[in-house]
Amino acid sequence: MAIRLGDEAPDFTAATTEGTIKFHEWIGDGWAILFSHPADYTPVCTTELGTVAKLKPEFDRRNVKVVGLSVDPLDSHQGWIADINETQDTSVNFPIIADADRVVADLYDMIHPNALNNLTVRSVFVIGPDKRVKLILTYPASTGRNFDEILRIIDSLQLTSEYKVATPANWQDGDDCIVVPALSDEEATAKFPKGFTRIKPYLRVTPQPNR
Repeated sequence: MAIRLGDEAPDFTAATTEGTIKFHEWIGDGWAILFSHPADYTPVCTTELGTVAKLKPEFDRRNVKVVGLSVDPLDSHQGWIADINETQDTSVNFPIIADADRVVADLYDMIHPNALNNLTVRSVFVIGPDKRVKLILTYPASTGRNFDEILRIIDSLQLTSEYKVATPANWQDGDDCIVVPALSDEEATAKFPKGFTRIKPYLRVTPQPNR
């Protein structure tokens, strides 16, 4: 069965380039991103893993752990990491799961049913401290992921998990937010001391509450 938003992220034990992990235990009380790659030694994935390595301080600042996955064995991963470090001018600083038996790929429905082989699609799962899936993205193999957008999504998810707000189109950290419709004007006044602007009864805007 396909994983849906709000489902508990399937737990698993797997070998990685940084040792064996028990997924839920590895996540701990923070956030996590699990992202899959069609195969080792593929060009788009090489650029993606290099990008994530460079952005790791940004993920760390948000208390987000990142882990990659490819359906190749550990020795293949280690050789590929050397190539990534060389070609992307970085050092891979997060684990990559070796999933040669497709256990994790099957748990997370990463194998496209109409694929001509067992390569995983380019999936992204954002998982919260409650171990529930907060976001699912699926990209075609030909399109590299936008990790700046994934950071923006994390900012929104973390903000909206703490405050009764939503984030509008193209929102960036620091921009105004939308008061959720479930709050009355009176409740919104109490919750948002900076106030809010009532554009329509259903559309009220407030400064970002944690700024």
